[in-house]
Amino acid sequence: MATPLVSIISINYNQAQVTCEMLASLRQITYPRVEILVVDNASPTDDPGIIAERFPEVQLIRSAENLGFAGGNNLGIAQAQGDYLLFLNNDTEVAPDFLEPLVELFEQNPRAGVASPKILFHDSGDLIQYAGSRGINTWTGRSITIGQLEPDCGQHNRSAETELADGAAMMVPRRVVEAVGRMPELYFLYYEELDWCEMIKRAGYRCHYVAESTVYHKESMSVGKASVLKTYYMNRNRLLFIRRNSAGWARLTSILVFVAAALPKKAVQFSLHREWQHLLALGRGLRWNLQHPKLTDLR
Repeated sequence: MATPLVSIISINYNQAQVTCEMLASLRQITYPRVEILVVDNASPTDDPGIIAERFPEVQLIRSAENLGFAGGNNLGIAQAQGDYLLFLNNDTEVAPDFLEPLVELFEQNPRAGVASPKILFHDSGDLIQYAGSRGINTWTGRSITIGQLEPDCGQHNRSAETELADGAAMMVPRRVVEAVGRMPELYFLYYEELDWCEMIKRAGYRCHYVAESTVYHKESMSVGKASVLKTYYMNRNRLLFIRRNSAGWARLTSILVFVAAALPKKAVQFSLHREWQHLLALGRGLRWNLQHPKLTDLR
């Protein structure tokens, strides 16, 4: 049987050198059949040309506009040829043998729809970022991640079904994309991969954590750990995710708690620290949801 082709898709935005570090680690992988596609999301000041110069084997796709995380990945999907699509953040580096366990899962389990490897914080002494997920706390809109900030001592070395994958590194079979649709673009940044996981699960597939595969994540290099952009999209999209992925009284009570407790708590924190731009971004995120009351209007 022929070895399946894996398409590795990554987004670059003003981070060409970081992306090159990721690509250098991909040159060391042991899986024999891959194609690598880097989508440059219209980087305004950093020329992505060095990516093509240093890594001629990579397909550099230059978008005419910034399409966001989902839109950029969907542009990559449109040109990818692989049986399996691996979405990999540009601020990651990979273990040489990380692909084989992911492919093996999907080859052996036709109901597997999405999977993520173990993700460790880069240069942290093996601190865990992701070892599975318990899903989203609908009261706060925050993801409940298994193993986060724990030293990796082998306690999460067992692969298992899990609630959500992690967008820093996640694999989806092409057949699942064709059945479910591509990543939802209305989020632009943050929560789109989690919403996609819910779409995949509702279609009857399962989400998996693959402990035998390891990726190292530098985290939040594209937008900055405390950027106003992150404050806006993170809070806007938490509420949007709750609205799209809960129903009835569960949706109503979750929205009320989020708006009446979680958002005011953040507002007080920003006010105490005189972070007025972050406070305004928080308000804009809430206003966006109020301006889009009908989920049928959202794509």
